[in-house]
Amino acid sequence: MSARSQPVEAGGGTAQRADDPAEPMAGPAPPGDPVIAGRSPSRMAWKRVKRDRITTIALVITVLFVLIALFAPLLTAVTGWGPITPDNKAINPDTGNYPYGALGGISLAHWLGVEPGTGYDLFARIVYGLRTSLLVGLVSAVVSTVVGVVVGLAAGYFGGWIDTLLSRVMDVMLAFPQLLFIIALTPVIQSALQTDSHGGTNENLRLAVLVLNIAAFAWAYTARLVRGQVLSMREREFVDAARIMGAGWPHILFRQLLPNLWAPILIAFALAVPQNITTEAALSYLGVGVVPPNPDWGSLLTDASQFFLQDPAYLFVPGVLLLILVLALNLLGDGVRDALDPRANRG
Repeated sequence: MSARSQPVEAGGGTAQRADDPAEPMAGPAPPGDPVIAGRSPSRMAWKRVKRDRITTIALVITVLFVLIALFAPLLTAVTGWGPITPDNKAINPDTGNYPYGALGGISLAHWLGVEPGTGYDLFARIVYGLRTSLLVGLVSAVVSTVVGVVVGLAAGYFGGWIDTLLSRVMDVMLAFPQLLFIIALTPVIQSALQTDSHGGTNENLRLAVLVLNIAAFAWAYTARLVRGQVLSMREREFVDAARIMGAGWPHILFRQLLPNLWAPILIAFALAVPQNITTEAALSYLGVGVVPPNPDWGSLLTDASQFFLQDPAYLFVPGVLLLILVLALNLLGDGVRDALDPRANRG
């Protein structure tokens, strides 16, 4: 049989060419054969995430914490206690207003006990404090990511004096001791923005200042990452083709380059959230974050440190929960990074 007359397999079946009955040609596969369908990068990344047991567990824990924060009013309605509703009957004035019973006064009425001195229900304060921590962590990560992406795109694409100026600003921001400057700046800004008749600061405004202070020092990491990616992509064929067709720089930046940067941007965002939550808790612990009686995990740790020797449960519960939340977010960020990196070693 000649080379022209040898059958060519395609999808498990053969077909004859119309111009040469003796020569088979590729045709549709028989109905019984499996059909190979293409998968998008997001679907492949999601499959990798589901295949990684540690990442899946971290995702479940993160979603659980988010749901608890969202449904905090419903959860506290079940117990009947709010975050700043004292239960004077649960504390013993003869023992310095410590709660009755062991383990911080854990009972059916107070699932995680009560706070010494104030009588606040710890379960309600922890649930509402989770809302504060997640809100500050997520919003500050969004703000820092948006600013970092815009600055990184501009520095990497335009180059020249723009890149030099923005890169030096990034270097300066990365050199700052973030926590010390936030501690110094937050009280100054809040005192300049006093809004109530008692000389205090509105709590929403206080949270906004806290978010902006954290984001102001966090955007440089994302900007440096995006700048490096843009430098390697700005001379590629699809960018040259867009320039030849007369596309302006906004189209090239946000329609050509930005869609190819979602993987590193998402990784940077996923890793920034737990870092910002830790920073917010540290600031509240040091007294420049959320002000009592508003609940926050950092302030809970501050109050618990005063009673640790009398009952370690006060420090143990919020401390372990903060550890679990930050650890889950970090493991989820690492899993997302591995899932979006096609060169990662997955065994």
